[in-house]
Amino acid sequence: MQTSPEDFLAYLADLSIETSTIDHPPLHTVEESRALRGDIPGGHTKNLFVKDKKSELFLLVLDEETSVDLKRVHEKIGAQGRVSFGAAELLEEVWGVRPGAVTPFGAINDRAARVRVVLDQAMMRHQRLNFHPLVNTRTTGLASEGLVRFLRATGHEPLIVALGQEARLNPMRLASI
Repeated sequence: MQTSPEDFLAYLADLSIETSTIDHPPLHTVEESRALRGDIPGGHTKNLFVKDKKSELFLLVLDEETSVDLKRVHEKIGAQGRVSFGAAELLEEVWGVRPGAVTPFGAINDRAARVRVVLDQAMMRHQRLNFHPLVNTRTTGLASEGLVRFLRATGHEPLIVALGQEARLNPMRLASI
């Protein structure tokens, strides 16, 4: 059974992670988000659900402006060969969200920790980050440290790596947060 947005927000509250959430019409793309977000503070993101040739699953979480070379990103994230997008059915089965609502918050539904969450190093410089809270009719903002704390609480130790095309291979874990 997948977690509801309300139960998810309650989970964050139980972890003492401060959030703010706004309701809005459904948003499916970064472009739609830009048009309707108004003046929501913090980093705005995109999330790519991918798999490697051995069917290992990854969620790449990066700033909405960052481009990533999908032909080379496997070298940065430890994937076996090039990655491709995971099917919508697999996304729903493992992460509990539909296309258009992809978010690192889906970790709450991945109790077997099948998905490796990779956070872009540059994105993590934002004090506040914004994501869909399991549905694309809301946006929830939280501190970048709160995102890491949430992921760890769900059994998903995030890999922090420079994902942008211009970035060098320099993975690191966020041990101090």
